[in-house]
Order: sequence, then structure tokens, then C-alpha cells
Amino acid sequence: MRAVQITEFGGPEVLRVVEIDEPVPGDGQVLVDVVRAGVNYADTHQAENTYLAPTTLPFVPGAEVVGRTRDGRRVLAMVGAGGYAERAVADVRHVFDVPETVDDVTALALAIQGTTAWLLLRRSAHLAPGESVVVHAAAGGVGSLAVQLAKAWGAGRVIATASTPEKRDLARELGADATVDVNAPNLTEALREANQGRRVDVVLDMTGGRVTDASLAALAPFGRLAFYGMASRTPPTPVAPASLLAHSTTVAGLWLVHALGVPGLISTALTELYRLVEAGSLRAIAGGEYPLSEARRAHEDLRARRTVGKIVLDPSR
Repeated sequence: MRAVQITEFGGPEVLRVVEIDEPVPGDGQVLVDVVRAGVNYADTHQAENTYLAPTTLPFVPGAEVVGRTRDGRRVLAMVGAGGYAERAVADVRHVFDVPETVDDVTALALAIQGTTAWLLLRRSAHLAPGESVVVHAAAGGVGSLAVQLAKAWGAGRVIATASTPEKRDLARELGADATVDVNAPNLTEALREANQGRRVDVVLDMTGGRVTDASLAALAPFGRLAFYGMASRTPPTPVAPASLLAHSTTVAGLWLVHALGVPGLISTALTELYRLVEAGSLRAIAGGEYPLSEARRAHEDLRARRTVGKIVLDPSR
């Protein structure tokens, strides 16, 4: 079968389409004929071996697929790896039925990015009605969904950051009450100004570096920063526990892998996300469909921040 395989670590240039043997499902696994494979920022970290879990070569990236099992079920599968291919195997515990009312791109957007946004707001930040929420990278896969979820769940004010006017316009279209240029010289002050001069209650951050530092400084008493990635590849300033006392703030981390180990948690999130999509309260932003043969270009565009929403690969091309 055709697949994208990595045999050396590096940037997008290490992604190559090759012919490899079809995977064989073992005990407790199921084979999925892949219709579309999702592309996530974490995939770029795995390609250069800077992800939370070490990558072993050779490696087929791709953590999520939508497709059909051999008995005809239409499923969303979180495979961990192996998704950039015509077929993939998944643990039966991580395979979920997809309603026919939910299209392939939306299903993939909800798989990792949607459940991440759900967990950040529900479990990491414990969003309460009326609170202010800052969503960094608000035009991205997680951010575009988090903006909508925060509004649907009663946030008092949603502040979206993005790097271009077009992305900030998209965030407003999705429901953000205010937008901020993430490259503002004084980001802390810009966030407070966007919150009508007040400190903010919740920040969702996957950037790292100066963005994390500025966001922590903008938190109100009992504010929470939920950290779920480091797209800048620059670590933030280490947080001294004593410094959290200044405003009784909380810093939480989220790695979706841990949620997969909690029985029923992902299915609970997906059930609510599907219901919101069907009710018209949540929509995934289709960020582009690339042939499997152009996986390298997909990674280049993602790393260069040329994309919005959810990008996917088509393994038939």
C-alpha cells in the first residue's frame, strides 16, 4: 500500500511516499480503510523527534483517520501513528462511530483538535459562565473550535489572538468578542485592554516562549492557563511555584494521550461535539485537502502558519 514514511528525522523534507506492506491487525485491533487522514501540528514534532514521546524509525506519521472497517462501519480512529496511509490499524478502544450527518473533515477536526478544545475548557481550565477566555492561535484547528465552545458554554468575553488580520477576522466570525495581534509589543497589556482593562480568567496556550510568559502575567486572581503545546519551539520562562501565589493562579498541562486512557472520556467529548455540530452551534473550518503525495507541502504550510482550521490528506491521490 502507499504510505508516507520517515526514515530520518528532520523537517518536511523527510516525508516521502513509498510502498510498504499493509498493516496486520493484532488482538484487540481493527483494520481501517482510510478515506481521509488528519494532519496535526504534533506530526511536525514527531518528524523531527521533538515530540513528548520519542519516535522510532522507520515511522509512518498520522494520529487520526476516518474511514471504513472491513465490516462496513464508518469510523473515526485515533491510531497514534500510521495514519498517512491507505490503510491503518487501531486499538478497538480508540475507534468511534461517526454519524452520517458529520462529514469526513469535521469528524477529523473533532478527533484530536475538538476533543482537545473540549478537555481544555471542561477539565483543565474548568471554565465557568461569565469568565473571560483568551484563545491563542484562534484560527487553527484547536483554537477555531475552542472559540466556539467557549461562547456556547457561556464565556463572558472571548479574546482571540492570531498573527494576521485575516485570521483575526475569522476568529471574530466564529464568535470572538475581541482579537489581538499575537505579535503585539506588549502582549500582556494588549490582552488586558481586549478584556476591557481587566485581567483575564482563562488562557488556552499552545505557543510557548514569550506568549506563555505574557499570558501568565495577564491572569486575574484564580486565573488558569492551560498549556497544550509549544508551536514556537521556544520554552517559556520556568514557573516558580511561589510566583503563582501573587494572583492565586493555576498552570495546567494537557496531553491527549492521557485522556485516551480514561474509559469513556473521549466518547463523552465526541458525543457532545457531534451534538453541537448537528445543532449548528459548532463548525469545523476546512483548511485544505492535500493528496497523500503532497504531505510534505502540508507540513510546510502548517509550520509556516499558512493554514487555518483542519487540514487533511487524501490517500487515494
